[in-house]
Amino acid sequence: MKQKPSIAFVAASWVALFTGMLGFIIGLWNATMQLNEKGYYFTILMYGLFAAVSVQKCVRDRLEGIPVTDIYYGISWVSMLLTLILLIVGLWNATLLPSEKGFYAFAFLLSIFGAIAVQKNTRDAQAAGKEPENIREEK
Repeated sequence: MKQKPSIAFVAASWVALFTGMLGFIIGLWNATMQLNEKGYYFTILMYGLFAAVSVQKCVRDRLEGIPVTDIYYGISWVSMLLTLILLIVGLWNATLLPSEKGFYAFAFLLSIFGAIAVQKNTRDAQAAGKEPENIREEK
């Protein structure tokens, strides 16, 4: 039977996710950039979170022998890489201070890490709660 993730790691994962997301969103809210720029960065954040969870799920499913089509696996990885490229290009061309660019980059990366860790914890907790097939048959 698999072990559940510790409460400390689960809490740290959620804190990382919400700290990164809230920091990024509060930064956008307070930014002096145009609304279309704010929408661009917000969309990259949401797309990045979805892509990160998709990549984690695909990788985990394949490790556990759950079928994942090659096309979905590939789209998940391309999506994750695309969000990083779009963020880098956007920040490179933005008229922001270098410290602001760094803030958005690290808030984004913290959010992605948090999303992956939360997804992993969810899967680990589910796996730990399931009873192995051979034990059920013996009862």
